[in-house]
Amino acid sequence: MKNLVILGGGYGGMRILLRLLPNHLPEDVQITLIDKNPYHCLKTEYYALAAGTISDHHIRVSFPEHPRLQTKFAEVTSVDLDNKQIVLKDEVVPYDDLIIGLGCEDKYHNVPGAKEYTYSIQSIDQSRDTYQNLNNLSAGATVAIVGAGLSGVELASELRESRKDLNIKLFDRGKHILASFPERLSSYVEKWFIEHGVEIINGANITKVEPNIVYNHDQPFECDVVVWTAGIQPNKIVRDLEVEKDNQGRVVLTPQHFIPNYEDAFVVGDCASLPHAPSAQLAEAQAEQIVQVLQKKWNGEPLPESFPPFKLKGILGSLGKKQGFGLVNDRPLMGRVPRILKSGVLWMYKYHNG
Repeated sequence: MKNLVILGGGYGGMRILLRLLPNHLPEDVQITLIDKNPYHCLKTEYYALAAGTISDHHIRVSFPEHPRLQTKFAEVTSVDLDNKQIVLKDEVVPYDDLIIGLGCEDKYHNVPGAKEYTYSIQSIDQSRDTYQNLNNLSAGATVAIVGAGLSGVELASELRESRKDLNIKLFDRGKHILASFPERLSSYVEKWFIEHGVEIINGANITKVEPNIVYNHDQPFECDVVVWTAGIQPNKIVRDLEVEKDNQGRVVLTPQHFIPNYEDAFVVGDCASLPHAPSAQLAEAQAEQIVQVLQKKWNGEPLPESFPPFKLKGILGSLGKKQGFGLVNDRPLMGRVPRILKSGVLWMYKYHNG
């Protein structure tokens, strides 16, 4: 019996499971899923969990069940590509084919104290911890959010609706928040923050973090909680792999999404070097192609030489529960419509996959 091992039940790993199960897994193949959590987590909604506007239950989806699907709830210690085995704390798991979908971690850009004295929304455990600390604050406390990309903006807006009594400061390196979006759209979001009393500090350069102090250009800003949303990097297990990486530390892959010289080891999602910024949508699109490669391989057929470019539908973000923003087919959307669209996409994902 061949063993397909999937490391991480995130968006990419979950899509592979749902495409192979229940009816497209060959009789001589079993799947071993290894994840720290006994459920799939909706990472795109961690900001709302941290802000306290949704419960833990709302962002969990059960993994599928199948007689030839074994789940191990454990933390990976290392990946041995040469000997085709996964090292866990208490055991070693051999594989015939491997999917590495371990996701990303915060990138602290060598800022002293950032890792030690800030909170995160990169994992469900970290988001729970952030929720506890944010919602235990007394009235009038100050929250600093470092980084005004999609995660920082959604967290700041959701926290504003959840805790109108807090002072929120949003630090961003650029001249405008959401630097990767059209200026018209980022201006709309900035206006929303101004109207709702969120202070935006543009041109920021966080040089140090100490307990309850953020240093911007070496100028101290006192705060009660600091949340870091200023960049990501691949999981440490992937960073430790001695394979070719791009300048972001992501694994360079063949057109068939496996590691060069290791045709049995695929990388999906945030750790893969792909021509788009990491996202749940991208991980799922890549997973669809990996499934095609696996099925060809298991059937003894030639592997696809290439795939069409990924077709991503766009990006949707929320400004609290009533407003939103997004880019759909390169068209900027602002106001109520993108928020409704995002809620609909989330509902469809959760209840279709669940």
